[in-house]
Amino acid sequence: MNLPRRLGHREEATLVEHLDELRSRIIISLLALVVTTTITFVFHRHLVLWLERPLPPDRRHLITFGVAEPFLTSFKISLMAGIALAFPVLLWQLWSFLAPAFEESSQRIVALLVAFASVLLAAGVAFGYWLVLPQALHFLTHYDDRLYHIQIRARDYFSFALAVLAAVGIVFELPIFVLGLVRIGILSTHALRHNRRLGYFIVAVIAVLLPGVDPVTTTFEGIPLVILYEGSIWLAVLVERRWGVREAEAAAAEPL
Repeated sequence: MNLPRRLGHREEATLVEHLDELRSRIIISLLALVVTTTITFVFHRHLVLWLERPLPPDRRHLITFGVAEPFLTSFKISLMAGIALAFPVLLWQLWSFLAPAFEESSQRIVALLVAFASVLLAAGVAFGYWLVLPQALHFLTHYDDRLYHIQIRARDYFSFALAVLAAVGIVFELPIFVLGLVRIGILSTHALRHNRRLGYFIVAVIAVLLPGVDPVTTTFEGIPLVILYEGSIWLAVLVERRWGVREAEAAAAEPL
């Protein structure tokens, strides 16, 4: 299979050529996912121990039910880690397919936003792992422990841990989401600054809807949302001014 060539901006291609490029990029993405998942499955013991670490020391005795559950649980963890490891390749293939539809200047902006989004995602996962999960798990696994004989099922725990990490990682993408809405004109910095109460209410609703029904998890997910929302407003103000200056310069440079 030949590697797909990224088309230039406004470069014409037939429907068959576009479909062939799409097929090639999907195959490359699947191959990358197979390779990364294989690697993570080889080291799945380290991943399992890493995910167990936020649990309180007296709650790290996970149990399984069923013959296939140990294998399926380890495979699920390996698959999720494989997707995370292959994410740059997947994102690059998607961007390479869509890039010809954007002008060169817009391509550079999107590339910077993707890099910024990757940093925010990593920061969100780190925040979830070292701050949100330990506090939430200590509260949940010791709640009414005098009334119940608490045993933690491995499948349920890892699903909860992965969901929380993914949710916090997505929460940290809020600045990218806000910048995108401002850029396409759905939101304005004026509206963001003068409707803070509505914004904070939406942020609170999002925090409640995120994984983790207990007040500790909800609080630890809501605090960064508020900070990120406020930071998004001022970042959007700065970027909107920069975009305005560039657009004015481009308009002045056009021949009459």
